[in-house]
Amino acid sequence: MARKTYNELHAEISARYPSGQTAGGVSVDDIVQLRLQNTWDTHLDIARDMAKVMRADMAAYDADASKFTQSLGCWSGFHAQQMIKSVKRMRGTAKGTYVYLSGWMVAGLRNRWGHLPDQSMHEKTAVADLIAEIYTSLRQADEVAMNDLFKDLKAAKTEAERKAAIAAIDGFETHVVPIIADIDAGFGNEHATYLLAKELIKAGACCLQIENQVSDAKQCGHQDGKVTVPREDFIEKLRACRLALEELGVDQGVIVARTDSLGAGLTQKVPVSARPGDHASQYIKWLKVEPITEANPIQEGELALYQGGEFVKPVRLPNGLFPFKEGTGRARVIEDCIACLRDGGADLLWIETDTPNVDEIAAMVAEVRKVVPNAKLTYNNSPSFNWTLNLRKQVRAEWVKSKAVPETDFPEGNELMRVEFDDTDLGREADARLARFQTDIAARAGVFHNLITLPTFHLTAKSVDELSRGYFGEDKMLAYVKTVQREEIRRGVSAVKHQHEVGSDLGDTFKEMVSGERALKAGGHANTMNQFAAE
Repeated sequence: MARKTYNELHAEISARYPSGQTAGGVSVDDIVQLRLQNTWDTHLDIARDMAKVMRADMAAYDADASKFTQSLGCWSGFHAQQMIKSVKRMRGTAKGTYVYLSGWMVAGLRNRWGHLPDQSMHEKTAVADLIAEIYTSLRQADEVAMNDLFKDLKAAKTEAERKAAIAAIDGFETHVVPIIADIDAGFGNEHATYLLAKELIKAGACCLQIENQVSDAKQCGHQDGKVTVPREDFIEKLRACRLALEELGVDQGVIVARTDSLGAGLTQKVPVSARPGDHASQYIKWLKVEPITEANPIQEGELALYQGGEFVKPVRLPNGLFPFKEGTGRARVIEDCIACLRDGGADLLWIETDTPNVDEIAAMVAEVRKVVPNAKLTYNNSPSFNWTLNLRKQVRAEWVKSKAVPETDFPEGNELMRVEFDDTDLGREADARLARFQTDIAARAGVFHNLITLPTFHLTAKSVDELSRGYFGEDKMLAYVKTVQREEIRRGVSAVKHQHEVGSDLGDTFKEMVSGERALKAGGHANTMNQFAAE
């Protein structure tokens, strides 16, 4: 949303209150500040604006593949807030940075039934609640930062200082960024998907990511036992998401269609084919079948399919599921992607892979792009991969194949994880590839958006473990000061002033707005946050 300038707003409000204040004594300057702190009326307005941001970013990527976008999965508003603050502190802008909302972390950390696996067992409302919480936190970061800029304006003593303060206010860049929201497999049929999608959008999501697994048998993308739905069923859910976006006026909303077919060997349903070449026939052609013979006759209650000029029966497991032919996952992925883009109206693809391999992903995308030339991906740089081991194995295999090193120079298996390989040519080359992995996959495999699904889950576990070892061990307070506070101060992490971070100064400003000299403020000389004033 285009924000009015300080002078525009000041002139507009002053025209209503020429005396400089309302009848109740509220200052025009204070109204201007609060207006500028409140850019959006609702989170739905955020969804509409962030959709435009994503569309512009996608167009920029189409013109230049180095302009890919990134996100980290966040399971609280505070995580998202600190991530965006860090990016702005480092780059001076948050452009190209999004927040990923992971269904895995909602299930594992944000539901009232305790820690649960990524199997759509958490409450639907928990996803929308987290989106709303994230945007509340990002908007509060705006309010706190804008309040600091207005303090500078009030403290200005010369016209030059005043102009500089107003320029800083007008040039302020919001902490609000797009959220890619994981709606799992839709939590039900297409109507349930539509109803939930609306709640996520109203909470602020401009982008919905949905997968082609069966809702009531959904598994984490990196678990076994995944069951996919027929393509026409998935297309109906994509349409449900589009209708939800359009109904709510998010006409530039983005849909990410995720296929789990690479690792999914089962389907729950054999769709009916109405004509050769339709989605159903293209789906069931990959089913594992067996011939109907005198020795293996069709039995009462069994299904028969007519394929290749003869009747066959699909293999059916004791649980009623139907397996696909072994080794067909890659072909099914390519067909899924084409169908989602061409017939489902998806904007981005997500191919869930079992290892991080640029060549393999690029090869699949090349096949998709033969049919849909501008196909783009969101890629999960998943913590489920052992990145160190995978990349070292890839380097070793390439070097051995090219005869750059003999097979005996490096072990072949999990021994490559040993710390002794960190400072070797192989270890350094693997780390170099890790550093450029996202750049390579953006350039070679059409990956517009790189994300890590669960980083803040693992980071929180690691950080708390690190602090606990020292604090409850020998170092006591040194552990906290050395591993937390001292690093916050030296990196310029604003959360070191924790009272200010959660809006204490913002509250003081509001008290002054309504109480003037009577305001009982928290930020006086006795506030211990003053110990960090010089930092």
